[in-house]
Amino acid sequence: MIFMDFEKPLETLYNQLEKLQKIAEDGDLDMSEKIKELEVKIEEKRKEIYSNLTGWQRVSLSRHPNRPYTLDYIKLMCSKFIELHGDRCVKDDKAIVGGICQIGDQNIMIIGHQKGNTTKLRQYRNFGMANPDGYRKALRLMKTAEKFGIPVVTLIDTPGAYPGIEAEERGQAEAIARNLFEMAQLEVPIICYIIGEGASGGALGIGVGDRVFMLENTWYSVISPESCSSILWRSWSFKEQAAEALKLTADHMEEFGLIDGIVKEPIGGAHSNHEAIADSLKQHILKQISELKQLPTDVLINQRIEKYSKMGKYIEEVEE
Repeated sequence: MIFMDFEKPLETLYNQLEKLQKIAEDGDLDMSEKIKELEVKIEEKRKEIYSNLTGWQRVSLSRHPNRPYTLDYIKLMCSKFIELHGDRCVKDDKAIVGGICQIGDQNIMIIGHQKGNTTKLRQYRNFGMANPDGYRKALRLMKTAEKFGIPVVTLIDTPGAYPGIEAEERGQAEAIARNLFEMAQLEVPIICYIIGEGASGGALGIGVGDRVFMLENTWYSVISPESCSSILWRSWSFKEQAAEALKLTADHMEEFGLIDGIVKEPIGGAHSNHEAIADSLKQHILKQISELKQLPTDVLINQRIEKYSKMGKYIEEVEE
């Protein structure tokens, strides 16, 4: 079990529990009562810790190495899945995966960022940072979904679009901008979920939807706390302060009206119970699709465009 820095009190309790269980296994002593007491104490401590998380702690949880990624959710939620590859221009980007799946009785085009579970897989998936080919692949799948009247679900988890020279040479900014333009007018329901990190244009490239939701321990911002800290303070040492100043948590995003709701995670984070969070997400997706399918196409598109037009606050000054 991997513990974050702020979970040290839990780590101590788990170590005590492990020792008691070992004593019970090796000897003839009945430790059942003490084990139960310690398990209750662990549960209370977990609730206490997770009810008072800071912005930086939620950022840390969104990056937990055991947190489920897009392919994990697909495996747990979908009864069928056919992955579709390639952008029909350059190559098949590995940082974005997608295809047709079945959740319950509903056919869905599911698209999401994919990080790796091991060092080799992280390199293979480019740490979830897509090239232009990935965004063009995503758009190809969305247009396919539109052709056959299939709703689109996107799962967002990226530290940002890949910033390499080759990505810029192949039109990174244009690819993301094209997706924003096309998603705004797509004639089928689009539901977006931030399941981990939601950074900048890398997230927005598949993040325009009729409804946008965040899992409880995720973040959504124009810049990461580390990058913000390096710009303002010339050092990563102030990333905790940057995380608080950026107001990038799900609670803040809902308060600002930038998302439509929050999907609660199990106490201890999504990484503590993959099956529970996948089931919650599955039921949430089906509910949203059921509601959006009732809307005529023109109403769906107009509401989507109006939704993004209303975002942000500004003051108009009239010259006299």
